Amino acid sequence: MLMSHTARPARLHFMANGFRVLSPGDHVLCAVTGERIALDALKYWSVARQEAYASAEVATKVMTGA
Repeated sequence: MLMSHTARPARLHFMANGFRVLSPGDHVLCAVTGERIALDALKYWSVARQEAYASAEVATKVMTGA
């Protein structure tokens, strides 16, 4: 039986140049906004905080404390 990972959040380990999938899924949630981010659209994250961000603006706010 095929298992579908649609609508299931993935668990990732963020690294400097990418991420490793720890638990399969099709998306992650933005740590700030809670917005759903498809794995193929994920571009912004913090290695130190192990958090994903929905946009450059959100990531910048977190990193600068604004």
